[in-house]
Amino acid sequence: MRKLILGTAVAAAFTAPVAVSTAHAQAAAASPITYNVGVVSDYLFRGISQTHGRAALQGGIDYAHESGFYLGAWASQITWVKDLYSSGRTEVDLYGGYKNAFGGGDWNYDVGYITYNYPGSGNAITTNLVTGVGGAAKPNTQEAYGAIGYKWVTAKYSYATSSNFIGWQGGPNLNQKTRGSDYLELNANYDLGDGWTLIGHMGQQKVKGSVTTVAALGGFQSASYKDWKIGISKDIGFGVVTLAYSDTNAAGQCSSNSATNTNPYCWGNSGNVNGVSGPTSGFKDASRGTAVLSFLKTF
Repeated sequence: MRKLILGTAVAAAFTAPVAVSTAHAQAAAASPITYNVGVVSDYLFRGISQTHGRAALQGGIDYAHESGFYLGAWASQITWVKDLYSSGRTEVDLYGGYKNAFGGGDWNYDVGYITYNYPGSGNAITTNLVTGVGGAAKPNTQEAYGAIGYKWVTAKYSYATSSNFIGWQGGPNLNQKTRGSDYLELNANYDLGDGWTLIGHMGQQKVKGSVTTVAALGGFQSASYKDWKIGISKDIGFGVVTLAYSDTNAAGQCSSNSATNTNPYCWGNSGNVNGVSGPTSGFKDASRGTAVLSFLKTF
């Protein structure tokens, strides 16, 4: 679930926004195609761990035309799809759009479309083993997005156009579509000089149709939440190193080896039966606060 930063094409969502070195910028000017490879200690998408707290390898390719039109593809290792659907270990994002600057270069904007794809993810889960109802839709998701930036601050809005958002089902019995789920975020990347960048982020994810109490689960909390992040990055010449701390206000109980957890982001890692239920053990709060160390090289 790649995070697009206005004005640059860099690695994943919630791999922290980074500064690109002068050498990299010159290379980008000479060619419309750039590549990026990176590693993160924990892959976070909008504050939620996609790897059950483990490290991930990531990489992508971007094409940027001088007119402002761009296309790109990006991929990462993940674990949550395999944990939930019994198969699928990779996320592949495809995106395209148009971005440009105005107002003497201080203002900029970006509009586009992105698809989050999970090859080999298996079938949707039609029945929850615990409740007998509800389940999880196929995780593949599409979003339209738009962003407006002023100097080092950018506001961005994303809207899910697919039937379901990242596999979520809505309604009191977890059987309704979640099209229209959206995410509003504010990002700040302040250049401190000498290759250092201070990073700040706030966001609000709304899952359409998600309710505070799911009748079938007797108190399951809403999947909507807010997240925030603060960090710092350093361009070390051959790449960028970033250290950031991220947290959310996702509510509910999460304890290991329990099928009665009420936190919607309390995700297990074993015991799944494809088409019938998700994990039944190895639960961990994927929404908890965590520090993430990452390295990104663009060439």
